[in-house]
Amino acid sequence: MIEARNLVKRYDDFEAVKGISFSVAQGELLALLGPNGAGKTSTIRMISSILAPTAGTVTVNGHDTVLQADDVRRSIGMITEQPGLYERMTGLEYLLFYGRLYELSSRDIEQRAELLFKRFGMEDALHRRLGGFSKGMKQKAGLIRAMLHSPPVLLLDEPTSAMDPHSARQVRAAIQELRQDNCAIILTTHNLNEAEKLADRIAIINDGEIVAKGTAHELRRQLSGDRLMELVADRLIRIPLEKLERQIPDIQFEEMGDEMIRYRTVDPIHDNPRLIQVMAGFGIGTVTLREITPSLEEIYLSIVREDEPETSLEAI
Repeated sequence: MIEARNLVKRYDDFEAVKGISFSVAQGELLALLGPNGAGKTSTIRMISSILAPTAGTVTVNGHDTVLQADDVRRSIGMITEQPGLYERMTGLEYLLFYGRLYELSSRDIEQRAELLFKRFGMEDALHRRLGGFSKGMKQKAGLIRAMLHSPPVLLLDEPTSAMDPHSARQVRAAIQELRQDNCAIILTTHNLNEAEKLADRIAIINDGEIVAKGTAHELRRQLSGDRLMELVADRLIRIPLEKLERQIPDIQFEEMGDEMIRYRTVDPIHDNPRLIQVMAGFGIGTVTLREITPSLEEIYLSIVREDEPETSLEAI
């Protein structure tokens, strides 16, 4: 549904996007992560035909974003951090205004509005003024507007930025609801937990380039190296580390506490039972043995920290 090939965007002498390529299939949600200035918003604007690429191409629902911009705009729904509501209007009046821009009939707009407000738990708010909505409700209203013409592609540019936790949870739940529509969705967000919960795949952009992409699980495996394991024993471990290293040379021991060992292994299926057996030979039983997986936050910071040493999570 979305196909970007060697996409470049320059502003005078500054290259904001440097030849990135990616695709989003029908029914898939791709999360774009990256620090401010990394190129996320420029990418979204090129996909939505707001900006023309300096080089490369983007197709949306089979339409070229430069040569067939009107068809692209009919194919997408878009919401940003500020959804641009006309707060003196009621929810229905607002949707009638936008629906007519898409050449929908008043009857179709009213039916669709009732269906979507009910779907997002706001059926009692359809005839209320938008100015009286909470922030979470306003973002939901923006989502409803973006979905009004049943677009096959949705672009969600930091839809929960600066929200209180309750409002952000409401909007995340609404985005989960959108998965039922089998749309292709791109979500840019500064919230790493949000990306991990909502996305099928994640692409990390830094300095205009995609530096990593895949599922959260794939990113962990690609970037964290050998599997990190933790064994907790049933008593104090008084075995010299040198003895363990001699008996199991394939394991890289990283930390040994009073009753805990952390180590890395390429082949846990082979090495874990071997370590348990060696420990038992010293009269030490195993209480638990688990893999320690890095968080998405740790993965993200490991990628961007060299180029963005001052970037905090609030600026992602």
